[in-house]
Amino acid sequence: MAYIVALAGKGGTGKTSIAALTVKYLIEKRRKPVLAVDADSNACLNEALGVDVHATIGHLREESLQTIRSGSERPGGMSMEQLFDYQVQQSIIEARGFDLIVMGRPEGPGCYCAANNIIRKYTDKLSETYSYVVIDNEAGMEHLSRRTTHKVNLLLIVSDPTVRGVRTAKRIDGLVKELDLDVAKHALIINRVSGDEGRELRKLAEEEGLAIAGLVPQDRNIFEFDLQGKGITGLPADSPAVTALYEILDRIGIE
Repeated sequence: MAYIVALAGKGGTGKTSIAALTVKYLIEKRRKPVLAVDADSNACLNEALGVDVHATIGHLREESLQTIRSGSERPGGMSMEQLFDYQVQQSIIEARGFDLIVMGRPEGPGCYCAANNIIRKYTDKLSETYSYVVIDNEAGMEHLSRRTTHKVNLLLIVSDPTVRGVRTAKRIDGLVKELDLDVAKHALIINRVSGDEGRELRKLAEEEGLAIAGLVPQDRNIFEFDLQGKGITGLPADSPAVTALYEILDRIGIE
C-alpha cells in the first residue's frame, strides 16, 4: 500500500506548488513511482507539474451519464462500471517519474460529491501499484467535511504568511480531530514567507497549538517559471523554495 501525502489549505496559499515540489522530492529522494492526484475541481496541478491533461474524472462521469440517458450501446457489451473503469485507466497521464489523475470540474449542475467519491475509489485502487501518492485537495475544508481525505500518512496544511491563513490552518487541524480522520500525522507549512514575518507567524501558530513543520520562503523562480508556463518541477536544486521544502520533508521523515 502506498504512503499517502495529502495537502490542505485555503485558496491562494501556494498549496499546489507545495504539492508539485513534494512530487519532485519523492521522485528525486525516493526514486520510486509516484501517483499525483489533483482532487481540486479547479485543476491546475498539471501545470505545476508541467504536463497536459487529456481527460478528467468529472468529464468522464458526465460522458457516462450521457451514455445512460441516451441509451447508447456500450462497446464490447461492457457494464457501465466496466466502461468507466476502463476510461479512468485511459485518463491516467504518464510522465517521467510520476503519473497523474485529475478530478476536474463536472460539466453538469450539482455538487461534486459523486466525482469526489470516484476520486476516493480510484485513489484507493491505484495506490496499490504506487509507492507514494500525493493528493492536492481543493481549497478550504469541504473535502474534509465530506471525508474525501482519508487513510493519509501525512497531511500537510499549507498557510500563506497571514494571520488569517494560520487561523484557517487551525480550523483545518481541528476538523481533522473532530471528524476522527485516519491521518497518521499532520503538520503546518507557512508558505511564501518574506523577511522577518515568519517569526511572528511561527509564534502565533505555536500559540494556537499547531505543529509547525517549517517555513518556505517567497521564491522568485516559481513566479518566473509560472510566467513562462513551465512546470516548477524543473526548478534548480538551489532554488529557495526547493531547498526549504526538502529540508522540511527530510525532518518529517517520509517513509
